[in-house]
Amino acid sequence: MDLAFIPSPSVGVVHLGPIPLRGYAFCIIIGVFVGVWLGNKRWVQRGGRSGTVADIAVWAVPFGLVGGRLYHVITTYEPYFGPNGHPLDAFKVWEGGLGIWGAVALGAVGAWIGCRRRGIPLPAYADALAPGLAIGQAIGRWGNWFNQELYGKPTDVPWALKISSDPAIGRIGGTYHPTFLYECLWCLGVAALVIWADKRFRLGHGRAFALYVAAYCAGRAWIEYMRVDEAHHILGLRLNVWTALIVLVLAVGYFVISAKKAPGREAVVEPGAQPAGDEDGEGAEGAQAAESAGDAEVSGGKPTSGAASDDDATEPDADGGAEPVRTAEPAKTADAGKADGPAEAGSGDEKAADDADAPAGEAAKPAGSGSTKKS
Repeated sequence: MDLAFIPSPSVGVVHLGPIPLRGYAFCIIIGVFVGVWLGNKRWVQRGGRSGTVADIAVWAVPFGLVGGRLYHVITTYEPYFGPNGHPLDAFKVWEGGLGIWGAVALGAVGAWIGCRRRGIPLPAYADALAPGLAIGQAIGRWGNWFNQELYGKPTDVPWALKISSDPAIGRIGGTYHPTFLYECLWCLGVAALVIWADKRFRLGHGRAFALYVAAYCAGRAWIEYMRVDEAHHILGLRLNVWTALIVLVLAVGYFVISAKKAPGREAVVEPGAQPAGDEDGEGAEGAQAAESAGDAEVSGGKPTSGAASDDDATEPDADGGAEPVRTAEPAKTADAGKADGPAEAGSGDEKAADDADAPAGEAAKPAGSGSTKKS
């Protein structure tokens, strides 16, 4: 007797009048929205413009859905084109059957088209989107729970998945390993790994995406091995296991080669956008510091805090007025304290220089304002 298990929903679709609301479709849609939202946030942190990720996703998502369905139909063609198959069922995406390998591959083609139209490097876009893709997959896997499909081997562990029998499709009731849940948790871990590594090592030029692909494939290989649904085998292993291993090697190879050829991260990811900063906002602080430095240069290097500098220091004269004291030129300050008398020969240039440095208000000092010159 099973003391504990994860129940499966009795139905995977709810009808709102004539409109069917399918749990599988809802999971896919929610996963796409969450992935685009997180991708947009990371894109802005890297120096891109808000909304760019969604604009390119308009190309990537449809391509990805078509690619995912094509991969499933090609690798599992018997229900559609085999004996007693139904070719039109190949278009029934809502019944399940999206291969992640085809979705990512053809989705990348759509993303490339969108990036090319915007003048954006595809690797930079892929890096920003990588964790969101993993989280989107984690959410989308719950669609398999609604459809009671893609479960693992029979088990009696407390977290076993309860599957109801359906003779029409040859489904045998019982408790099985919830491979959809294993992959969901694995994808969340992959997303956390990519976010941490990207922040710690400032991954760029497609390496964050390569890390996501490699980490996902490592988990998918052993999760796929647990599944009991029908699949083609090569040398005793399921086709998707081989696919995961091959893509894992390719992703690791790209990561290593890219790190040698293009270390670091892109400085500019989108034409006309601000330079990229790190995800802690240091880029914005650096921009503010640069702007402050530029303002100081425009003002001629004069302090703007209102405190007097050494060159602008003043001291009262004999009549209570304030005469500027040139502390940097003591020889001139000594002459400035003398009583009015005949100007010495050769001192005209020095007096003109002092008048130029004096405040504008003293250039036309009225009589009786502290001047000792006799009329």
